[in-house]
Amino acid sequence: MKTPTRYTPAGRLARHVLRIGFFLLLTACSLPAALGVSPGLVLVTPNPDASLTPTPFQPAGETLAPFESLTPAPSFTPAPPTDTPLPTLEFTATTLASPTAPSASGRTQYTLYALLDYYTHELAVDESVRYTNQTGVALGELVMAVEPNLRGGFTLENVMRDGSPLTYDLSWQRLTVYFPQGQALEPGAQVTLSMRFRISIPAKIKEHPYGYDVDQVNLTDWYPFVVPYVLGQGWVLHEPGAVGEHLVYDAADFDVNIRTTDTSVVLATSGVADPQPNGEWTRYRLSGARTFAVSASDQFLMYDATAGAAGAQIRAYYYPGYETEGAAILNAAVRAVGIFEEKFGAYPYGSLSVVQADLNDGQEYDGLVFLATKFYNEYDGSARSNLVAIGVHEIAHQWWFGLVGSDQAMEPWLDEAMAVYSEAIFYKFIYPNSADWWWNFRVNWFGPSGYVDTNIYEPPTFRAYVNASYLNGANFLEALNYRMGDDVFFQFLHDYTSRYGRGHATAYDFFAVARQNTTEDISDLINVYFSGSY
Repeated sequence: MKTPTRYTPAGRLARHVLRIGFFLLLTACSLPAALGVSPGLVLVTPNPDASLTPTPFQPAGETLAPFESLTPAPSFTPAPPTDTPLPTLEFTATTLASPTAPSASGRTQYTLYALLDYYTHELAVDESVRYTNQTGVALGELVMAVEPNLRGGFTLENVMRDGSPLTYDLSWQRLTVYFPQGQALEPGAQVTLSMRFRISIPAKIKEHPYGYDVDQVNLTDWYPFVVPYVLGQGWVLHEPGAVGEHLVYDAADFDVNIRTTDTSVVLATSGVADPQPNGEWTRYRLSGARTFAVSASDQFLMYDATAGAAGAQIRAYYYPGYETEGAAILNAAVRAVGIFEEKFGAYPYGSLSVVQADLNDGQEYDGLVFLATKFYNEYDGSARSNLVAIGVHEIAHQWWFGLVGSDQAMEPWLDEAMAVYSEAIFYKFIYPNSADWWWNFRVNWFGPSGYVDTNIYEPPTFRAYVNASYLNGANFLEALNYRMGDDVFFQFLHDYTSRYGRGHATAYDFFAVARQNTTEDISDLINVYFSGSY
């Protein structure tokens, strides 16, 4: 989720309430009466356009239940900056020639050795990519996404196959690696590529976690990765849009080895419960994930707990002075993982890192989510808060993005509407006295409208995009849940994650599984909320 949503001016509040009432009237046949707008909504600030937030009402009310045995990690004293240049990477031939053993799944496997100079914001990486051609056609090339090249500072030194350099073209975010004439990769065949690259990490902007600021370095989509291939469509690498997220990922296996030039730096990473020593490196192995993200800081403190049937490690990384907020988001994360496992299926990774960051909003990766410091600043001890609601949203993406993949550019509702509605499920079952508050606070106040199946290139404004794909998507899912009933609806979601876990789902897949799990006719709901026929 990347949704720095604009406040609506206070002077328009009455008109918005009328619009909400009219919208609910139109959809009353599909939605339970409990979703009406309650009075007494209070704006956070007299000038609500003064800052960006997706949630415009004052958090107040129900207090989070205490969570026991929360002990902060020891504080760290930051080391002084160093002028020492990034050490030269000296890998043996074995390093690049020996990626993780092939998996039975045929998933692409990434082996990375990454040396991070935290204080000079430099990264040097050797990467090995083992790719199995499961497309059904011979491939004369591989296409990889290289997101760091969009921001500058990315230098690719070579791309090799079996020690021989390959011809490649790197343009904008697209790296095309060409196989020699007569050496196409046949269906079922496997190839291992190796490459070396460096990144001068750019300064971070508030709209995205990638980059560095005064006390954090974040590496997101920081390595070249092979994009999906679809028969009849080719390589799926969309152009960035004005709104939303454009990347599509296959599930892959990761063997990531990291070394920092200063031992005071704490690393929060994707999904790995127990990293292992590997000589001078620390090894992180993660299977069946879309991404591998890293957040580094010499200031991080950490609370941890376990959650879910398998005891996933939940870690809340926060800054000094935010102990209460760190404990609160750990509490919410543990409860969210527990209820989402019950309603959706097993948590897909060994750990979850919740990381405080200087952002406008939140952002999800596999086993790691970022939350804006402003949410921590706003927190008042209540479950009715941005910190809890947005935190739960990003955690829900571990199922709707991480486990069940989709095309975020062309069908963003499959992860974003599902994550918004997961917030509703969290409040319904964990804080039922706040369920109506949540609908007013996160959905109804904005007067959502528009077709749920909009893509990121169609909406004329960011607000139109969010109102359709996110918020009207949540309205649709509530109507679907109401039509099916809780037992059948959650049976459907279990079936959906079971069938498409570690794969890709489309809207057609979603509705096919829904119809297989209910005898109710849902065609009228599709006609109301969607532009397409499913």
